[in-house]
Amino acid sequence: MDVDMVGESSDSEKNVMANPGTAGSVTVSLHPLVIMNVSEHWTRSRAQDGKPVQVLGALIGKQKGRHLEVFNSFELVFDNVDSDVIIDREYYNTKEEQFKQVFSDMDFLGWYTTGGSANESDIKVHKQVCEINESPIFLKLNPQSRQADLPLKIYESVIDIVNGDATLLFAEIPYTLATEDAERIGVDHVARMSSDTGENSSVSDHLIAQHNAIKMLHHRVKLILEYVKAVQNDEVPKNHEILRDIYSLCNRLPVVSSTTFKGDFFTQCNDVALITYLGTITKGCNSLNHFINKFSVLYDRHGLGRRPRGLIF
Repeated sequence: MDVDMVGESSDSEKNVMANPGTAGSVTVSLHPLVIMNVSEHWTRSRAQDGKPVQVLGALIGKQKGRHLEVFNSFELVFDNVDSDVIIDREYYNTKEEQFKQVFSDMDFLGWYTTGGSANESDIKVHKQVCEINESPIFLKLNPQSRQADLPLKIYESVIDIVNGDATLLFAEIPYTLATEDAERIGVDHVARMSSDTGENSSVSDHLIAQHNAIKMLHHRVKLILEYVKAVQNDEVPKNHEILRDIYSLCNRLPVVSSTTFKGDFFTQCNDVALITYLGTITKGCNSLNHFINKFSVLYDRHGLGRRPRGLIF
């Protein structure tokens, strides 16, 4: 029975895969953030539904000639209609507008999903994605794989003649991992903190050292403050040498009442407040845009193009 299932899976993969000798037309550089996003998306969906589920998302990045560099990704909403996956285009358009506002230099490069080998269902979804991008790439991650290598494959679509008909097929293309300093630190931190070895990452060690230093500083400053209060209340005799050391220590501290400090401090506060206000304004504009779109649909449907009195458009 197991042999038959394996044979059926292999036949299904061959039906959607091009000739193994087909060479890829592009090269791909994949950033670890994309893999982490896909894995987190699948893990969160499995935790919410209580069982492994298929997830879909979009890949964004940059294209220079025949080289694609995938930097980031975002989730996609889809519906199952008669066992077929239908992508919600309105949701995609909204997410694309939001990403363009933040990453204006990045474009939609393809899509991702989870599961085993490529199958006929992936071909149907890929045809929908081709309406957005003429030649998208397709990334498939198998989260339940037990192999040592990274369970990830990237495909591109090719048109081949099968039984006299032009058929859309997948051709596997090689990829390389491209990392930046920030990504290396983040991946190292996640890998070490999620392992069972008890080994800490460099980020965790640095934060622990800072926490211990600040805790020790707080304890010593508190001790000095208690001594000064005790001397002031005549609870302990005065020690002029200790008081001179405390006075010298206070003079070493940066002067926080200077004009330069106040200017820099208020500038930083204004920058933080401005970013917060911009985020709130962007969210409000997005909600207003949704409201206008829905109102326009209702107005065109019920008003039939007539202009109601008292309203100016």
